Amino acid sequence: MDVYEAVDGRRAVRAFSDEPVPRDVLERVLTAAARTPSSGNLQPWRAYVVAGEPLAELKRRAAARAVAGDPGDEREYPMYPPELTSPYADRFSAAAAQRYRALGIERDDPDRPAKIAALNCGAFGAPVVLFCYLDRTMGPGQWADAGMYVQTVMLLLRAEGLHSCPQVMWTMYRETVGEVVGADDGLVLFCGVSVGFEKEGVARLRTGRADLAETVSFVGM
Repeated sequence: MDVYEAVDGRRAVRAFSDEPVPRDVLERVLTAAARTPSSGNLQPWRAYVVAGEPLAELKRRAAARAVAGDPGDEREYPMYPPELTSPYADRFSAAAAQRYRALGIERDDPDRPAKIAALNCGAFGAPVVLFCYLDRTMGPGQWADAGMYVQTVMLLLRAEGLHSCPQVMWTMYRETVGEVVGADDGLVLFCGVSVGFEKEGVARLRTGRADLAETVSFVGM
């Protein structure tokens, strides 16, 4: 698979099979992902790869909190700006509606929040979740590095025939995640990434993208 194929084939999959992901494949992916660029070569990311009973326990605990109406842990960084304006709000609304409709959850479904929480806390059935942390002394530049690291991991997973779904949702239950993975207080949870093989026979969602002219300006050429 070349780079263009990996980029085009990467999408947030929200229905995974229970087929195990071999550890040697994950080690190969994460070894290669270490080549992700980082300012000053700080390599600020710290990854925890969780599977098996520890992941099952984490899913149970997160789901129990969601079902109980727990609003989640105090935010350490905002998931989105407090007020999205156009065109960002328009893109967000369109993608959200498309995403959950593909999962069989309509906007007017009274159980919509509970159903969404259950799917997210179950990592969409993924048998592996990678949690990416940073040292909390890091600044905006290193957060950008972590984003590049996660993207590199997801592209390499595609080269291995695997899919993924980045989930910032896990930061809502960061204390529970930290207890399960053993992350110390000096680290801040950036996001989780569900990993696995896509489940067959489910609707495949591919969200649209803005036209090039909306996001790119060529200057001097």
